[in-house]
Amino acid sequence: MSTLIRQDGFGYAFDSRACAECGGRCCTGESGNIFVKRSEIEALATYLQMEEAVFAQKYLLKKGYKYTLKEQRVGMSYDCIFYSRDAGGCVVYDVRPKQCRTFPFWDYFKNNMQELHDECPGIIDG
Repeated sequence: MSTLIRQDGFGYAFDSRACAECGGRCCTGESGNIFVKRSEIEALATYLQMEEAVFAQKYLLKKGYKYTLKEQRVGMSYDCIFYSRDAGGCVVYDVRPKQCRTFPFWDYFKNNMQELHDECPGIIDG
Protein backbone atom coordinates (compact mmCIF):
# COMPACT_ATOMS: atom_id res chain seq x y z
CA MET A 1 0.00 0.00 0.00
CA SER A 2 1.39 3.39 -1.01
CA THR A 3 1.84 6.06 1.62
CA LEU A 4 2.09 8.83 -1.01
CA ILE A 5 -0.87 11.16 -1.16
CA ARG A 6 -1.45 13.40 -4.16
CA GLN A 7 -4.04 16.04 -4.82
CA ASP A 8 -5.05 17.57 -8.14
CA GLY A 9 -3.60 21.01 -8.73
CA PHE A 10 -0.57 20.52 -6.50
CA GLY A 11 2.91 19.86 -7.87
CA TYR A 12 3.99 17.74 -4.94
CA ALA A 13 3.02 14.63 -3.04
CA PHE A 14 2.94 13.90 0.67
CA ASP A 15 4.44 10.79 2.25
CA SER A 16 2.34 10.18 5.36
CA ARG A 17 5.04 7.97 6.93
CA ALA A 18 6.96 11.17 7.75
CA CYS A 19 4.39 12.06 10.42
CA ALA A 20 5.65 9.30 12.69
CA GLU A 21 9.12 10.81 12.96
CA CYS A 22 8.47 14.51 12.41
CA GLY A 23 7.53 15.68 15.89
CA GLY A 24 4.45 17.58 14.78
CA ARG A 25 6.04 20.51 13.00
CA CYS A 26 2.69 21.30 11.35
CA CYS A 27 1.10 21.61 14.82
CA THR A 28 3.93 23.50 16.50
CA GLY A 29 6.34 26.33 15.80
CA GLU A 30 5.32 29.81 14.73
CA SER A 31 2.07 31.25 15.94
CA GLY A 32 -0.80 30.87 13.52
CA ASN A 33 -4.50 30.29 13.20
CA ILE A 34 -6.55 27.13 12.83
CA PHE A 35 -9.95 28.50 11.97
CA VAL A 36 -12.94 26.36 12.85
CA LYS A 37 -16.48 26.37 11.52
CA ARG A 38 -19.59 25.96 13.63
CA SER A 39 -19.96 22.29 12.68
CA GLU A 40 -16.34 21.63 13.68
CA ILE A 41 -16.86 23.33 17.04
CA GLU A 42 -19.90 21.12 17.63
CA ALA A 43 -17.95 17.98 16.66
CA LEU A 44 -14.98 18.87 18.88
CA ALA A 45 -17.19 19.68 21.87
CA THR A 46 -19.13 16.43 21.43
CA TYR A 47 -15.90 14.43 21.09
CA LEU A 48 -14.56 15.98 24.31
CA GLN A 49 -17.95 15.54 26.00
CA MET A 50 -18.24 19.24 26.78
CA GLU A 51 -20.94 21.85 26.46
CA GLU A 52 -20.19 24.05 23.46
CA ALA A 53 -20.02 27.20 25.58
CA VAL A 54 -17.50 25.59 27.94
CA PHE A 55 -15.51 24.28 24.98
CA ALA A 56 -15.47 27.74 23.36
CA GLN A 57 -14.31 29.41 26.57
CA LYS A 58 -11.50 26.92 27.08
CA TYR A 59 -10.24 26.29 23.53
CA LEU A 60 -11.25 29.12 21.18
CA LEU A 61 -10.24 32.69 20.44
CA LYS A 62 -12.35 35.07 18.40
CA LYS A 63 -10.48 36.74 15.53
CA GLY A 64 -12.73 39.22 13.81
CA TYR A 65 -15.83 37.25 12.90
CA LYS A 66 -14.07 33.86 12.99
CA TYR A 67 -12.94 31.49 15.70
CA THR A 68 -9.49 29.92 15.90
CA LEU A 69 -8.09 27.26 18.19
CA LYS A 70 -5.97 28.57 21.04
CA GLU A 71 -2.26 27.86 21.23
CA GLN A 72 -0.08 26.90 24.15
CA ARG A 73 3.41 28.30 24.55
CA VAL A 74 6.09 25.61 24.94
CA GLY A 75 9.53 27.18 25.15
CA MET A 76 9.89 29.20 21.94
CA SER A 77 7.12 27.27 20.19
CA TYR A 78 3.41 27.90 19.83
CA ASP A 79 1.69 24.52 19.87
CA CYS A 80 -1.91 23.87 18.90
CA ILE A 81 -3.95 23.49 22.08
CA PHE A 82 -4.77 19.93 20.99
CA TYR A 83 -1.21 18.86 20.23
CA SER A 84 0.35 16.74 22.96
CA ARG A 85 4.12 16.39 23.03
CA ASP A 86 3.71 13.56 25.52
CA ALA A 87 1.33 11.67 23.24
CA GLY A 88 3.29 12.68 20.15
CA GLY A 89 0.31 13.97 18.23
CA CYS A 90 -3.16 15.37 18.08
CA VAL A 91 -5.51 14.38 20.89
CA VAL A 92 -8.59 15.16 18.77
CA TYR A 93 -7.24 13.59 15.57
CA ASP A 94 -10.49 11.79 14.71
CA VAL A 95 -12.43 15.08 14.62
CA ARG A 96 -9.67 17.55 13.75
CA PRO A 97 -10.77 20.60 11.73
CA LYS A 98 -10.72 20.65 7.94
CA GLN A 99 -7.74 23.00 7.95
CA CYS A 100 -5.75 20.30 9.74
CA ARG A 101 -7.11 17.45 7.61
CA THR A 102 -6.12 19.15 4.36
CA PHE A 103 -2.52 19.94 5.35
CA PRO A 104 -0.16 20.07 3.42
CA PHE A 105 -2.44 20.71 0.47
CA TRP A 106 -3.11 24.40 1.07
CA ASP A 107 -3.16 26.88 -1.81
CA TYR A 108 -0.76 29.06 0.18
CA PHE A 109 2.01 26.50 -0.25
CA LYS A 110 1.75 26.48 -4.05
CA ASN A 111 3.82 29.68 -4.00
CA ASN A 112 5.76 28.97 -0.79
CA MET A 113 7.40 25.62 -1.41
CA GLN A 114 10.53 26.33 0.63
CA GLU A 115 8.41 27.13 3.66
CA LEU A 116 6.50 23.89 3.15
CA HIS A 117 9.72 21.87 2.87
CA ASP A 118 11.01 23.51 6.06
CA GLU A 119 7.82 22.62 7.88
CA CYS A 120 7.08 19.15 6.53
CA PRO A 121 9.63 16.39 5.87
CA GLY A 122 7.00 14.36 4.02
CA ILE A 123 6.90 16.58 0.93
CA ILE A 124 7.99 14.95 -2.32
CA ASP A 125 8.45 17.28 -5.30
CA GLY A 126 6.92 16.36 -8.62
